[in-house]
Amino acid sequence: MEITKLKALQPEFLEEIGFSWHTDPDSTPYIADEAVAVSEDEAEAYYAAANELYEMFIEAGEYVIKNNLFFELGIPFNAVDMIKMSWEDEIHWHLYGRFDFAGGLDGQPIKLLEFNADTPTMLFESAIVQWALLKANGKDETMQFNNVYEALRDNFKRLITLGEDISAFEEMYEGWGILFSSIADNAEEEQTVRLLQHIAKEAGFNTHFCYAHEAHLSADEGLFCNEQNYEFWFKLVPWEMISVDEPEMAALMTEMMRNKNTIFLNPAYTLLFQSKRILKILWDLFPNHPLLLETSFEPLAGKKMVKKHAFSREGENVAILEPNGKALVEKGGNYGNLPAVYQEYVPLNAHANERYQANVFYAYEACALGFRRGGEILDNYSKFVSHYIKP
Repeated sequence: MEITKLKALQPEFLEEIGFSWHTDPDSTPYIADEAVAVSEDEAEAYYAAANELYEMFIEAGEYVIKNNLFFELGIPFNAVDMIKMSWEDEIHWHLYGRFDFAGGLDGQPIKLLEFNADTPTMLFESAIVQWALLKANGKDETMQFNNVYEALRDNFKRLITLGEDISAFEEMYEGWGILFSSIADNAEEEQTVRLLQHIAKEAGFNTHFCYAHEAHLSADEGLFCNEQNYEFWFKLVPWEMISVDEPEMAALMTEMMRNKNTIFLNPAYTLLFQSKRILKILWDLFPNHPLLLETSFEPLAGKKMVKKHAFSREGENVAILEPNGKALVEKGGNYGNLPAVYQEYVPLNAHANERYQANVFYAYEACALGFRRGGEILDNYSKFVSHYIKP
């Protein structure tokens, strides 16, 4: 790997542009003072991989629904109707997601690790910070695989046009509003949502922000905040958490979908893609596909593997296992009671004893590359690393 050292962006500057979670709890900078050099061919390969995989996820989602495999994916029973309704009507448009990859550099093949399709973060740093980092270091900030801001703006318009051609947005748009919400007291999630709100407003929507607990939901009348009705609700609250921790809310949202008075973003069917156990379905449908790793609901025979749980986050309850099942590295967490999945181990891109995981955003098509740097298992102390395309 080729790594270029950069002058770090100062906390004061980051806060000026709205980026407040610039320092980790151990007082180290979250934004790395370096950038990964990527060739144009490598960037194109990441782009093509994400686009191809999204089509494969669509096929896998259809297979799960037709064969009633919700239990196998660890899907809460009270989310099934919402998933089916959102899948059957294209008005429930998928706004954006993020693929996590191993490989892709130094001739190593790209391999899918997972797809964060429901509540992906790392958006602000990918769309804004890595661009600012190159600019502050006197580099050509356009030399990146990074048009997620523009891609999201266009994809917001597709909430109305529901197709590739967005030129008809203005004549079709009838003043519909989008309410944006995050959980209170989480700066990263709030700023992610506020960035999305800014992009939607730029696209032409009426928008408003409130915390999730401030939104009022009515089965018959729809979604409100401060007595104002909104047709769309972007809520950075995972579907599985709503289903398990807020079952009354899940029942209410099901009725709102059934009554067709509110459209939720991202749609409920993204819970299928979010479940790490869909990786086994993908392997069944596309065995030995070059972008996939062998994955099973049972330990893999004779192979080094990674054990994950259906909806674990930030590396919690992830373990790297020897072929005999002995843990080489493992993390604790709050997801150990969820069903497990076993994925063939493949090393991440590496440089100077650090691992680099590639992350590609998808909004109608692949639209941005970034990296996270950390140890064998990336957790919430991993660092964000920018990239640039080598001339």
